[in-house]
Amino acid sequence: MAHPLDPLSPDEIRAAVAVLRRERGLTDRWRFATIELREPHKAALRGDPPPPREAIALLWNRDDGQAYKAVVSLTDDRVAAWEHRPGEQPNMTIDEFREVNATLRDDPRIVAALAKRGVTDIDTVLLDVWAYGASLVPSQYGGRRVGWCDVWVREQPGSNPYANPIAGLHPIVDLNAMELLELEDTGVVERAPTMGDYVPHLVPDLALRDDLKPLEVRQPEGVSFALDGNEVRWQRWSLRIGFNPREGMVLHTVAYEDDGRVRPVAHRLSFAEMVVPYRDPTGEHERRTAFDIGEWGLGFMTTSLELGCDCLGEIAYLDATVHDSHGEPSTIRNAICIHEEDSAVLWKHVDEQAGAEVRRMRRLTISFHATVANYEYLVYWHLHQDGSIECEVRATGIMVTTQFEGEQPPYGTLVDQRTYAPFHQHFLVARLDLDVDGEANTVYATDSIALPTGPDNPYGLAMVERATPLRTEAEGKQDYDWHSQRTWKIVNPGAHNALGTPTGYKLVPGGALPALLDPASPVFERAQVIGHTLWVTPYHEDERWPCGEMPTQSASDTGLPVWTSANRPIEDTDVVLWYVFGINHVTRPEEWPVMPVDTVSFWLKPSGFFHRNPALDVAPSHGHGGHA
Repeated sequence: MAHPLDPLSPDEIRAAVAVLRRERGLTDRWRFATIELREPHKAALRGDPPPPREAIALLWNRDDGQAYKAVVSLTDDRVAAWEHRPGEQPNMTIDEFREVNATLRDDPRIVAALAKRGVTDIDTVLLDVWAYGASLVPSQYGGRRVGWCDVWVREQPGSNPYANPIAGLHPIVDLNAMELLELEDTGVVERAPTMGDYVPHLVPDLALRDDLKPLEVRQPEGVSFALDGNEVRWQRWSLRIGFNPREGMVLHTVAYEDDGRVRPVAHRLSFAEMVVPYRDPTGEHERRTAFDIGEWGLGFMTTSLELGCDCLGEIAYLDATVHDSHGEPSTIRNAICIHEEDSAVLWKHVDEQAGAEVRRMRRLTISFHATVANYEYLVYWHLHQDGSIECEVRATGIMVTTQFEGEQPPYGTLVDQRTYAPFHQHFLVARLDLDVDGEANTVYATDSIALPTGPDNPYGLAMVERATPLRTEAEGKQDYDWHSQRTWKIVNPGAHNALGTPTGYKLVPGGALPALLDPASPVFERAQVIGHTLWVTPYHEDERWPCGEMPTQSASDTGLPVWTSANRPIEDTDVVLWYVFGINHVTRPEEWPVMPVDTVSFWLKPSGFFHRNPALDVAPSHGHGGHA
């Protein structure tokens, strides 16, 4: 029997679709945007018998464009809820991406426009469809499910299409009728000769390095973690791994065993949105803002991992299940990688009499990779022996580029002949449902304050930590402050460590960046979440999407700004933290034609959760005593 938090199985997805077709009379013109587990409320997880299995579906009718949200009881074999969502558009689908390429690139208008540019082999052409923001949709197409496209060309089989943009040519398509509405053509830009390939046999005069000796990671006695279905146990950590089409991998019920007690740390850790605005106002890019989670789904974009390339060592893999827009499930093999890593020194001290005492750091890494058209996002959650959790994201792949004539626009970096890569930003929103020693938590903003020079501080050395409790949602809208080295501490006022102080965890920020957007801009209106580094809300099972449940073609952010307008209390209650971090990507020539990983991370570190270093009991490295 499935655990209540296990992802939907292929049979359950098929069953949900069958119930909807039977009870709602759905024809083949209906499309399923997302089908996922409706996760039980926290209280239901503690009850007996187990909560019913339910599925949530976002779907729409291609005949009239109307969207709906459904809840299907798999336990009772019925539709439990059916909600009409007029004026909204569910997420884009991979099927639509493929159908645009299969049906529209043969359109005579596109064929003629390409011929003017010297492109006559239509099989070399890629139409890369993007979603619109509502205010940027041409007024004559308002209310329709529309997308706009870039046009790219492969110079030869297997070559990089993103190396050869067709400037000035952008099809606008009706995704329900799958027809070309309009072909924006601002004129021919002579194509520049670029070297945009990265596959070795296609790169001229490339000699691969041969001066590295093999580096092997072996665990001859096996791994130190145990995997039982979706449950993982390692050292003193335990958790469950989930997966859904929108967020991709999710970590559930993260806990740490301490002196015989299993102490909760987090109920659920995931990414809830990813906003990527391009900071180039030219016609090539003014519409280019991606909501990679809300508009497309990291789960749908997850790729299979390969031993020796993506993961190194003794690996355990988990497969993942997604579905197409007809509701037919498919399996992503090796979607999630679980393995141990050596990570240098955990702790060390050298004493004149006792000598050197040193421990190696071992961490458990749980990861998945998503390919979102030209970009890759590699997501890693690291569990450490000292009770810390590190979230690391690596961005790589191919930068979007544009070719130009005359003077280069100042909104990007020259990376090839008459080719520039526009500046852009990657904002990731981590949804952190923390339950530190239980659900009743209070968040404090903690600032390091230098006290003024005076009689008690004659040399100006005094520094104190000022902890300010966040009592309402208005106070929970927080910005990173470099000058005070601000962090946020999640405290359980009802639980105390052996020193008598409340137990807590600290959110240590990394990759915090300002929006750098006019609040009246269409991008910011749709993604107000990026206006603050941190938001704190009381837990509500239906509040999952910070930019709204359906941000495709949205006009405004219907998520966090709407919820927090109630200014609910957040003190000594079950709280959710929404942490915004990412990359201010000022592009570099060294990132062309393929981008070395750019890494950002943040930490959740115990802060009073223990009364001393919890890694004091880590044994010396295998085959070595305590002394180095």
